[in-house]
Amino acid sequence: MAEAAERIGVSKAMLSKIENAQTSCSLTTLSRLARGLDVPVTALFRGVDSERESAFVPSGHGAQAVRRGSQQHYQFELLGALGGQHRRMDALLVTLTEDSEPFQLFQHPGTEFLYMLEGTMIYAHGEARYTLRPGDALQFDGEGPHGPVEMVRLPCRYLCVSAYGDHAPSA
Repeated sequence: MAEAAERIGVSKAMLSKIENAQTSCSLTTLSRLARGLDVPVTALFRGVDSERESAFVPSGHGAQAVRRGSQQHYQFELLGALGGQHRRMDALLVTLTEDSEPFQLFQHPGTEFLYMLEGTMIYAHGEARYTLRPGDALQFDGEGPHGPVEMVRLPCRYLCVSAYGDHAPSA
């Protein structure tokens, strides 16, 4: 920060205020800022006026999603979704109850992350088996066969995030 402030010709305090949008600066300071960062002045304004998509889901108001596993009585609550080119992940709250059946047939491109919130279950990925309890996390390649194989203590609730990178699913 000190080195950048010196290059730009402003104090560290002023640079911090500019960086955190706590002050407006003059055109002269903007010019020095761009020169010190070795970027054109226009680079400081890219994306400022364009709207960016976001998704807010209040607690308990996620859309009920139908996924593979729904027939085995898995409950999937979609925790927000971006559309089009920005859909690079899905976040679901998954609930398993006494009606849920083991289902180890999930496979999809991308990386999956599970975070156990409630209950205990045995989760399979390929030949490996993991006992997941509240606070446990598991991350794996989604193309390997995976899913709960035994529900030890119900209900089981976990956060499931599937990341697709630039290859988001169509549905």
